[in-house]
Amino acid sequence: MWVKFMDAPDGYAAEMWRELFNQEALAVRIVPPVQMGSMKEPREIWVPDGKTHVAREVLNKI
Repeated sequence: MWVKFMDAPDGYAAEMWRELFNQEALAVRIVPPVQMGSMKEPREIWVPDGKTHVAREVLNKI
């Protein structure tokens, strides 16, 4: 099961977050808006339910 972890202001920022989380061995799903627009549209970042504490630790490192 996946849980919404954070919102990204656009697709470019979401990709940067994905790269950061992937480097820490954390799987990430980026959910685009319902109607697919451009990369300038906001995105949601989802992580596995049992790994939210890992994602918070990554954010604390920054």
